[in-house]
Amino acid sequence: MSGRVYRLHSTLELPLEDVQDHFDSNPKLPDKIDDIDITRRNNTLIIKAVSSDEEISKYTPTAQLKASVSETRVYEEEPPKTGGGWMQEEEEEIPSELVEFACFKGDRETVLQNTALQFPMFEVLREIALLSEKGTLTAITEVDGELRAHRIVEGEERPASVEVVESPRQNGGDGGVNWRDNKFIS
Repeated sequence: MSGRVYRLHSTLELPLEDVQDHFDSNPKLPDKIDDIDITRRNNTLIIKAVSSDEEISKYTPTAQLKASVSETRVYEEEPPKTGGGWMQEEEEEIPSELVEFACFKGDRETVLQNTALQFPMFEVLREIALLSEKGTLTAITEVDGELRAHRIVEGEERPASVEVVESPRQNGGDGGVNWRDNKFIS
């Protein structure tokens, strides 16, 4: 099965611990991916495909997922809305903890980098999206010559379709700026 990723946009956020637990549980990886290499550099998480294909040189950069890591305070319950002034007497502290989140945010080049094994690595990203309770993953892919639309919202697969529209350039250029005959440019 061959595949290609044409468009991708992601706003996924999930606890870093959930991402690590997912890969620690030895998930079934797509064909052509032998293993996953996870590296953290400061506030960046890089999940790189390790090829099982011997034809791919060890010097060829394989596809990788890139996420920013940020800390967010998570409360056990919603903090109460105080209508009073600045200083409340005997304010109760609501139990909370700092949680590191992996944020897969951006378009294809930002989230899914490099072309070798790009489609199998997109399938890994789909699995991560199904774990996420926050954010959306939308994509257009091609599998065996057929276009497919993908949409996952807050961990649930949603209906999606591919719509082919005419390019604005084919309509005579009515909406664009004619740079050659523009009176405002000398």
